[in-house]
Amino acid sequence: MDLMNEVTKRTEIFNAYWQHLLPVRDPARLYEAARHLPLGGGKRMRPVIAMLGCESVFGEQRTSLPFGAALELIHNFTLVHDDIMDKSLVRRSLQTVHVKYGEATAILAGDLLFAKAFQAMHELTVEPDVFKELEGDLVQCVLDICEGQEHDMDFERRKIIDEKEYLHMISKKTGVLFQLAAKGGGRVGGGSPEEVDALAAYGMFLGLAFQIWDDYLDMSSDVAVLGKDIGNDIRNGKKTLIAVHSLARASADQRRVLDSIYGNPKASEHEVRSVLEVFNKTGSIEYARSIAHHYNQEAKASLDKLQDSAVRQILRALADYAITREK
Repeated sequence: MDLMNEVTKRTEIFNAYWQHLLPVRDPARLYEAARHLPLGGGKRMRPVIAMLGCESVFGEQRTSLPFGAALELIHNFTLVHDDIMDKSLVRRSLQTVHVKYGEATAILAGDLLFAKAFQAMHELTVEPDVFKELEGDLVQCVLDICEGQEHDMDFERRKIIDEKEYLHMISKKTGVLFQLAAKGGGRVGGGSPEEVDALAAYGMFLGLAFQIWDDYLDMSSDVAVLGKDIGNDIRNGKKTLIAVHSLARASADQRRVLDSIYGNPKASEHEVRSVLEVFNKTGSIEYARSIAHHYNQEAKASLDKLQDSAVRQILRALADYAITREK
């Protein structure tokens, strides 16, 4: 089984479907700004997971597309606003929306994507009670993402947080969208309560593995591969799992390096490298890698409650991809 071929087939189906939700209208600049990030690339992980969740319970793949579109639109909405808050310059090897179109238009473009997500939901062909449940889940998901983002920003202002706090934050900021993608796909596909619960657990564990692996890549890759600013987390003082682990284990000398550089938006490349050296010496980069692998195993174990099928094997392979990808 060729995972990338299976993912690409579903990505192409999704891309052909959802573009009608993002037409260029008047004012053209606003709609072009809203289209910039969604149509500029991206892995389409959430809609693909929704499709696979639906198929894994033997539902019709295409019935999950509106739900996948809603999730992808919410995801892109959060990225547009996150990039403004983080002052990021690059996303998906493109200028971020606020850099290209200005901050005010970028905020409006994010809001437009948010509204479009709920427009997409109205293309679902499910029973009214299922629609009501999924729309409620989507609302709760957005609330969780907002709470997670506020925690993330609050952590930047604090010197020390513990690992439990970090995991709670990423479960809200990242995990809930993966969880809802898998759960919602199973719900649209007519899965049993046990199957839907198993898919929800899979999605959460996959999201945690995916986010922690992102943290790992940020500290072990380069901008040409990753497509975004390397060292941005260091300059912004982001409390990634790597930072949390290192801050708790650093020697007095290492702590002085972290205290003087971590969170300094004007940190030089040399200073960024000094922080990376501390992360390596405290074993924190390798620790994040091991925790990502742990959640990978939990994700795959969750699938044992599903009937054996080719799609279940694709979901297992996708969990492995989350912790082996290079960007």
